[in-house]
Amino acid sequence: MEPTAEAPAEAAPDTLAEAPTEAAPQTVAEAPEGTAAAPLTETGAAATAQATPETSTEAPEEAAEKPAAATLAETGSDAPEATAAETVEESRADARKDAPEQPAEEATPRPARRSRVFWSSRTRRWREAHPTAAQVLSVSVNVLATLLVVAALVMPNSVVRLGPEKFLRIPGEAVIGAALMLALPRRPRIVLAAVSGVALGAMTVLNLLDMGFNQYLGRSFNLVLDWSLLGDAQSYLEDSLGRTATLAATAGLIAVILLLFVLLALSTVRLSNLLARHTGTATRGTLVAGVVWITCSSLGLQISGVPIASDRTAAGVKIQARRVADTLRDEAEFQKVAKVDAFGNTPASQLVPDLRGKDMIFTFIESYGRSAIEDPIMAPGVDSTLDARTKAIAKAGYHAKSGWLTSATYGGSSWLGHSTTLSGLWINNQQRYRTVMASDHLSLTKAFKKTGAWNTVGVMPGVQKAWPEQSFYGLDKVYNAFELGYKGPKFSWSTMPDQYALEQFQQRVHGRKHDKPMMSEIILTSSHQPWAPIPKMVGWDQLGDGSIFKGIQAAGNKPADVIADTTKSREEYGKSIQYSVTALTEWLERYGTDDTVLVFLGDHQPIARVSGNHASRDVPISIVAKDPKVLDKIAGWGWTDGLRPAHSAPVWKMSAFRDRFLTAYGSTPHPKNG
Repeated sequence: MEPTAEAPAEAAPDTLAEAPTEAAPQTVAEAPEGTAAAPLTETGAAATAQATPETSTEAPEEAAEKPAAATLAETGSDAPEATAAETVEESRADARKDAPEQPAEEATPRPARRSRVFWSSRTRRWREAHPTAAQVLSVSVNVLATLLVVAALVMPNSVVRLGPEKFLRIPGEAVIGAALMLALPRRPRIVLAAVSGVALGAMTVLNLLDMGFNQYLGRSFNLVLDWSLLGDAQSYLEDSLGRTATLAATAGLIAVILLLFVLLALSTVRLSNLLARHTGTATRGTLVAGVVWITCSSLGLQISGVPIASDRTAAGVKIQARRVADTLRDEAEFQKVAKVDAFGNTPASQLVPDLRGKDMIFTFIESYGRSAIEDPIMAPGVDSTLDARTKAIAKAGYHAKSGWLTSATYGGSSWLGHSTTLSGLWINNQQRYRTVMASDHLSLTKAFKKTGAWNTVGVMPGVQKAWPEQSFYGLDKVYNAFELGYKGPKFSWSTMPDQYALEQFQQRVHGRKHDKPMMSEIILTSSHQPWAPIPKMVGWDQLGDGSIFKGIQAAGNKPADVIADTTKSREEYGKSIQYSVTALTEWLERYGTDDTVLVFLGDHQPIARVSGNHASRDVPISIVAKDPKVLDKIAGWGWTDGLRPAHSAPVWKMSAFRDRFLTAYGSTPHPKNG
């Protein structure tokens, strides 16, 4: 094949054919730009596309021979006649091998990355289009993040301590945190900021739990023991407000808690980034804040009695850690205490000999506390009822003496009050309760069973599931909420009115003939919060299966209306106590016998919103009997005559009652030391 007369290098084909292998690259590199050899040797397949006008006059077959010849010359191959197509394909393969590998994500961006790029682009364009609005928005978010973090750092753990002055303090934790963020590289800084935000969220939740527990139970939340009470709280809400409202409230609460964690984590990360972008200003500001905090702390400077320098979060963490340690240590010590029992080895014949032949009834009235008798809102109605009922039972031949006991619980957890009274041990938390229930410690009610002189029974309208505690209390039979034949409506948490429960006790237990006297434990529940609706007394002969209460329940107050109003809650609480005391004393007046001995008391004070933030834990207790010898046995106690204890009446710890009662009625101590 001959080149055209216009080709710039007539000898190019011959040169390429005859050149040694080592010289091929140089010859090709120096070839004029118009020849086909230069582009073919560089890019292989691209040579055909870049053929010059001078060579375009050749037939396609002749033009195709040039790439093949050039390639063979360049590689020094002696292969006989490779086709142009094969050579081009080999050149393409070589080009692909030599080309640097592209990362897969670069070649094919992932959807998430494309989405981020898309939104980042849109955000950038919006900022460029609205610079003032973007600046205002950025500053606003920074301010809100700062306020949220500072508020979480200085938040108190009690409702009564809430106030604007509590949030106008300098948190020392923020100063230390800022110094750390400034000292760390980017990745550790972001990780620390996110973890700090989550930890701050957890501490905020604990502060809120403390608020709730202090408000309702008069104590702080216990990280070790109190998680199970959250389920009880949900059950209470379901009984009071309905399942739908409770589920909605629970879902809303969970959403708020998760949102709190997310917002605090995002806020701390954003603030750490802000510090990193303005290192100089942030460093100076942190130093100034640190100096101010130290100065205020050293001089004790305050605003409205509140120290300006705050270490609330650090102190809160220390308190929680100490509370956990104390709980674990307390359990170990209490196990030893529970094994010691002054009457643990007392022979049956030496237990309560002075009460033989008496029908004993121990009754707990829900939330019947000292505030009901002494608070200016509740007391007038309750005191009037107690005085009226004292006179009524006196006409029936009964007399009473009353005093005060300091309950082991407050606002709720009634079972702690019941077990403390009857065990003689101070049971103020759930773990102690479990320990005692699993022990063979002698309860007051079991003492009657141990004698063999009494049959024992429990009437528990508040029990709606299996109740293994029956064994500890020594009860032969327990009537729970489903065994009393009630067909009427629930009154909020209370499954049935007290009057109905007492009538069933009369029909199923007290009114029947027995071969032995009865020792009964009765729990009355109509005075349980939220005190709406409250049942009313009806004719004892009209009780039937309880259907008569449907109209009363429907006409009563709604729980939500009472819960939201503190004054209304106090008023309705007082009315509920009046109802329970009236039902119990009317039952005694109607059905009591010469041998009936009634001991009734409150299990705890009502919640702080009703009893007051500084209320005592005292509850009234009364012993009522027709036989004067029964009350003569406790004449030395100094209790007040009647159902209303005087303000100056003796106050004992609730755990002291068992031993005092057993001793007063002739029991002989025979200690058990474990």
